[in-house]
Amino acid sequence: MSWTNYVSCEHFKFCTKEKKKTFLELVETMRSLLTCNSVNILATAFSLFFPAHLLSYIFAAFAVFMITCCMPLLDSKPISSLSIVGYHNMGENRKFGQIILPRMTTNKILHHQELHGDQSISDVSGIVDETLGKSPLDRQDTLKYRVFASTWNIGGIAPTDDLDLEDWLDTRANSYDIYVLGFQEIVPLNAVNVLGPSKRCISTKWNSLIGKALNKKKTRDGAQLQHTTTNSSAMESFGQEECFICIRSKQMVGIFTSVWVRSNLRLYIHHLDASCVGSGIMGYLGNKGSVSVRFLLHETSFCVVCCHLASGGKQGDVLLRNFDAADILARTRFHGGGGGNKKLPKKILDHDQVVLLGDLNYRISLEEPETRLLVKAKNWSTLLENDQLVSEFSTGRLFEGFQEGPVTFSPTYKYQPNSDQYYWCFEAARGEKKRAPAWCDRILWRGKGLKQIQYGTCDYKLSDHRPVRAGFIAECRIRGDAEDSIGGFMR
Repeated sequence: MSWTNYVSCEHFKFCTKEKKKTFLELVETMRSLLTCNSVNILATAFSLFFPAHLLSYIFAAFAVFMITCCMPLLDSKPISSLSIVGYHNMGENRKFGQIILPRMTTNKILHHQELHGDQSISDVSGIVDETLGKSPLDRQDTLKYRVFASTWNIGGIAPTDDLDLEDWLDTRANSYDIYVLGFQEIVPLNAVNVLGPSKRCISTKWNSLIGKALNKKKTRDGAQLQHTTTNSSAMESFGQEECFICIRSKQMVGIFTSVWVRSNLRLYIHHLDASCVGSGIMGYLGNKGSVSVRFLLHETSFCVVCCHLASGGKQGDVLLRNFDAADILARTRFHGGGGGNKKLPKKILDHDQVVLLGDLNYRISLEEPETRLLVKAKNWSTLLENDQLVSEFSTGRLFEGFQEGPVTFSPTYKYQPNSDQYYWCFEAARGEKKRAPAWCDRILWRGKGLKQIQYGTCDYKLSDHRPVRAGFIAECRIRGDAEDSIGGFMR
């Protein structure tokens, strides 16, 4: 049925032919007046042939209702294909959608809940900043997320099945949206492991332990819920709650990078890619080097670089570390094709936000006896004045544009495993060096919209290194058009 026949049906037999014609012309005109949201305009128009002022307003309101109902008949496209469905739309289309079609407004709210789950980003991230994760409904051009980053040199020690990682991942005290984790030496760096195929079973085991720790609270709550209620709808609701999922992990010999996000963010993450650079034996083997993972969250590109640079405390070894770092920055490549006119960053420094972490192996440029005395006295300021990485920062020879938070924790290397004591406090085996302590494990970052809120270490004694971790607030750009904001570009 055409809209003309629809309006001309028996409900309008009370009108004269002339008034009916005038009414149909007004209905046609209404289509161009809807964006004005003015019943007064319609009432004025109706008053030309309805003498009663109140009656004019009644028919004006009735006309708005009728045209709202007729919209699916006036256009060949279904409502769902109209541009006004997007709750992120700006300009006239957004006003149009807010003025009419209340049913579509309800759909927008339901669709927003469907995308974000029962708990909004602001609920998750409100601990640090009230503006964290604010919805685009608030006309924000950016969203903020909490990011946890950590590096840990395992020293080739396999984890036990009951290893609890909750304290390391800070899941009890804080809540994060994204976890970027870098490991070094998850397998011993012997000839078999360096030259042979990677032992994926070790990285799989680490991922299993990480997932168990990140989702432990959900598991506990689910078990408690099952014991305290028999309401099937409650159990169904729990089953749909968000959890943490691994979006990408990559291993090269002993270097392993793993990235985890809240499940309700997965729809907004796209163009995942990984790149490995070996800089070890002969300058190319994977006993040293990097494993990098990049992704786009909304419209902001992230790159996580997990490094293991050249070791050694001799004079000149710092130059080898500098060369490894420069080599990693130069040789790391990602796929650049984004489809359409979109160009993706190909190199590490092309990304909007970069976190570079790992066993960078920079030492303290003091004689070992003096270093040990300063460590005993906990004189961190004097030690940091002679820290090789701090020196590289100050001279600008390397890591230009990168930042590091204040180092207020003890040197992270070299400890006696399963002990609070540094290795030099114990008798070394014959021929084994008593290495002086150093801040080998570091986290650097760069990029607009990335702010560090935490930097420290934690007391895990599995290896001769202590894990280092950092917390960030990451600000992400979003698109203004509805299709992309809702997820039309997701991969």
